[in-house]
Amino acid sequence: MKTTERVFSRYQVFIIAILALLQFTVVLDFMVLSPLGEILLGKLHITTRQFGLVVSAYAFSAGISGVLAAGFADKFDRKKMMLVFYSGFIIGTFLCALAPTYGFLLAARVITGLFGGVISAIGMAIIADLFKPEVRGRVMGFVQMAFALSQIIGVPMGWELANRINWHAPFWMIGTFGTIMGIIMAVYMKPVTAHLQQKVERNAFVHLKNTLQNRHYSLAFCTTILLSTGGFMLMPFGSTFSRHNMGLAQSDITILYMATGVATFIGAPILGRLSDKLGKMKVFLGATLLTSIMVVIFTNLGITPLYMAIAINALMMIGVFGRIIPAQAIMTSLPSVQDRGAFMSVNSSVQQISGGIASIVAGLIVYQTSSGVLLHYEILGYVILGAFAFTAVMMHYLNKQVQRQTAPVVAPDEVAIAS
Repeated sequence: MKTTERVFSRYQVFIIAILALLQFTVVLDFMVLSPLGEILLGKLHITTRQFGLVVSAYAFSAGISGVLAAGFADKFDRKKMMLVFYSGFIIGTFLCALAPTYGFLLAARVITGLFGGVISAIGMAIIADLFKPEVRGRVMGFVQMAFALSQIIGVPMGWELANRINWHAPFWMIGTFGTIMGIIMAVYMKPVTAHLQQKVERNAFVHLKNTLQNRHYSLAFCTTILLSTGGFMLMPFGSTFSRHNMGLAQSDITILYMATGVATFIGAPILGRLSDKLGKMKVFLGATLLTSIMVVIFTNLGITPLYMAIAINALMMIGVFGRIIPAQAIMTSLPSVQDRGAFMSVNSSVQQISGGIASIVAGLIVYQTSSGVLLHYEILGYVILGAFAFTAVMMHYLNKQVQRQTAPVVAPDEVAIAS
């Protein structure tokens, strides 16, 4: 009887699961602000610009911490690094749960970002250390299921808790679940130290400087700036737009998040497998075309029935992940082993800072009338289209660069034999 070889060992499956669930809490902590935006605008008596600042405060602090951590990222056991930063993230989340005022919440988001912004980078470095390039698309697909899980379970539950109890409740939920995950990681995850066997610049600041000045990484950093534009522009005001422009009820928004999450949950691993099988660049370009079409449709919506809202949002999110998964898989193949932690940290910082700027710009473009309707939302869609076009070109050249780096070197005598 023929047996099929396992793609992943049991421990690798555990690592994928733990990284996905850690990512789930980090993503949920950010995403829950989208539905809470509708509540916070009224409860804290703030404007769309002030709410945009709450979102960007996390992004900017995450960006700063990523740069500061980059010099040390390759000098320690990655498990210990993850535990330190994840613990700080949980503390920041509990502070959000305790926030009585807008100012306190803003400060709590800064603290959460200082620690939470590095977690994804450490996770990407662990994936690059433990998984071969030819299966990383699948790994990324499974890890990105965390985003879908946050939509299926986390965001709807947070939305219901906020409406039934208060807006602090979702943060208590995230903090409690995150504490449990942190304990499981501390007990069962093995140290990740293979990178310590490579020669690394001892001085952390020199290591950071060398990473920033490495011309092979410049294109990746520039590409990341535009990759994060869409989500940071659309998501903060998504629930407000759905309520007041699309005419959905509060209960409809819960169903919308869950249905969109189910579609993404199913689609993410399929997209990861397709990236490995068909080619990461092909999937990225196809997903970019799909997302562009759906963004234009979504940002120009008026009163919309729930079934149509679900279909549009589901297709748009599948397109978004069809871009994220192959892009991340390509990025992990770029840095050398001794630079992985630093590269991922800097890249995460670039993503967070550019996302924070995008969030502020979105808050300046969008205007909420006294009736709650958002004006100029469609302008965000056209700005995102421009970013998509530039990103596609840059990702093409980045993929070519990675292919050149990973291409096998053929010896002269082998060429002569082949000829």
